[in-house]
Amino acid sequence: MGAVPKRKVSKGRRNRRRSHHALRLPHLVLCPHCHKPMLPHRVCPSCGMYRGREVIEVEE
Repeated sequence: MGAVPKRKVSKGRRNRRRSHHALRLPHLVLCPHCHKPMLPHRVCPSCGMYRGREVIEVEE
């Protein structure tokens, strides 16, 4: 036999377990080079800079 619950999980316990499932908006910071919003600790998609160096070539 498989694992079968002995008791019904109450709504309160179920909802407390799901309290961390909410989606959050991405945290954006301004690029220090071009001042456009970007995700922190990533290459800027608009100018290609990361930590003061040009990492990728961006087509315009």
